[in-house]
Amino acid sequence: MSICARLDVVGIVTADMAAALAFYRLLGVALPDGADAEPHVEVALPGGVRLAFDSEATIRSFHPGWVAPASGGGRIGLAFLLDDPAAVDAAYAELTAAGHRGELAPFDAFWGQRYATVLDPDGNGVDLFAPLPTVG
Repeated sequence: MSICARLDVVGIVTADMAAALAFYRLLGVALPDGADAEPHVEVALPGGVRLAFDSEATIRSFHPGWVAPASGGGRIGLAFLLDDPAAVDAAYAELTAAGHRGELAPFDAFWGQRYATVLDPDGNGVDLFAPLPTVG
């Protein structure tokens, strides 16, 4: 079997479009103004991948049997690269100060990154990371 595919869209199903878009705007995603009440919102990210948001009603419009995951489980996972370890701490502080739940406070991971996780309004884990300075 030889599949030739490339990642093109990361889709997020959201219970509250305005809350989801506000969260991702805080992370610097350039989402269109006035899109908060739309059933589908899509934006091209640097590198060519698109990030798409669909309301639960939109998903049910073509998949009537779709049921939202039980609370506590994420619908996707995203990781955002930041400029440096201090930026991870700052982003975590800004997002949690804005009322978003911190899942993992910033820490120096054994794999060489400053790492933290915040949950978006739908409970999806959003990882924040930056390489740690090399020693030696």
